[in-house]
Amino acid sequence: MKKLSYLFLVLILFGCAPSPAPKQPTWALAIHGGAGTIIKESMTPELEQQYQEKLGEALKAGSNLLKNGGTSLDAVCAAIIVMEDSPLFNAGKGAVFTAEGVNEMDASIMNGENLMAGAVAGVKHIKNPILAARAVMEKSLHVMLMGDGAEKFAEQQGIELVDSSYFFTQARWNSYLKAREKATQEKFGTCGAVALDKHGNLAAGTSTGGMTYKMKGRVGDSPIIGAGTYADNNGCAISATGHGEFFIRNVVAFQIDALMKYKHLPLDEAARHMIFDVLKPMGGEGGVIAIDTSGNISMPFNTAGMYRGCITSDKNAEVKIYGDEH
Repeated sequence: MKKLSYLFLVLILFGCAPSPAPKQPTWALAIHGGAGTIIKESMTPELEQQYQEKLGEALKAGSNLLKNGGTSLDAVCAAIIVMEDSPLFNAGKGAVFTAEGVNEMDASIMNGENLMAGAVAGVKHIKNPILAARAVMEKSLHVMLMGDGAEKFAEQQGIELVDSSYFFTQARWNSYLKAREKATQEKFGTCGAVALDKHGNLAAGTSTGGMTYKMKGRVGDSPIIGAGTYADNNGCAISATGHGEFFIRNVVAFQIDALMKYKHLPLDEAARHMIFDVLKPMGGEGGVIAIDTSGNISMPFNTAGMYRGCITSDKNAEVKIYGDEH
């Protein structure tokens, strides 16, 4: 015993004592408000400030729950609701219009602790689609409900439904008229959140209005588990934004998780591989936010910008918009 004590003292004196393991965040949260052609030259200072403030508000809503021991599911919902209630983002209040001039919204959520998931697609009257997706996960035997059936279920669960006029914003209508004139679809963003709570559980959620001038009934990646949303405590939590068809074809969210679990890639390497090495060569534009159970966060995107932000138990909130912000 004396020899061991002497050896340990020598190690300390010569700087060879084992260093303590780096401290990990006890909770963490990342959000996005969509990726696309977002450049500083096309943004007024006033609008830029509005985006920064609303992203900050979403981070605050989620992080307040996490720092007080709340669940990652609650934090994800709280952050997304802030963005769904804002006309700035293509989800809820700010949802874009289909080719027929109506709003059709999609959302999904997933619990990394038990791989439970819920989603709604093509809903037109649910004020906060993320809450309907969570109700499907927790209050039904199914994973996805669509259209009228999803709305009837949401109403039965006490989730607020609104008249379609609630979703009208002049900016989105102008985008619709512009797209109708060209008879082309325009890609807009999505909103999402991923979180790690103090219990070590991950969650992910995504909510969107899809593409401006999209075909009636079109569903993108946002409500599809494994494409636009995925959460697994043995890997990571992912929320995606971008050209949904490419994310569906490549099962992007699940593949990032699989690269971590089966090829043992670090979170950032796995996420960047899918965004830059898989999607970009195919012409797939977009990005993801990702988080693992160590509190690591990755937010890669291959577009000009992505509305994004993050906060952890040991780092202050950060909000960024453009691609040249590091």
